[in-house]
Amino acid sequence: MGRCLAFNAELCVGCGICEETCSSTWFKQVDAAKSSIRVFGAPGESLLRATYCIQCGKCVDVCPTESLSVDRRGIVRLRKATCVGCLACVGFCPYSAMFYHQDQSEPFKCVACGQCAKACPADALAIVDEGAL
Repeated sequence: MGRCLAFNAELCVGCGICEETCSSTWFKQVDAAKSSIRVFGAPGESLLRATYCIQCGKCVDVCPTESLSVDRRGIVRLRKATCVGCLACVGFCPYSAMFYHQDQSEPFKCVACGQCAKACPADALAIVDEGAL
């Protein structure tokens, strides 16, 4: 059982603070395209949706350099030193939660750090044990 981010669509107000917090925490700039959580919804929809890594580990098997692994807490981690930037993981992710930005040579994803959950003014995000989902 591992840790992962959980999203409550009924509480989300779409403020974007989670995206800003994520990008500034990991990339030291506010840029939603550099966030490991993406919140979105179509006009007329009552609930917003979020895309983020649920730590399923399916990407680990497709990495040709074995740069992806699951740590002891159940978090899928990317070892940048061995990643060749082939983006197989980005294309393979069944949840579209492995991201890539042209400024980076390797992909990135949520590592359940919890910073977005701490910053969320609506308490729509939380770090939970995988079995609690």
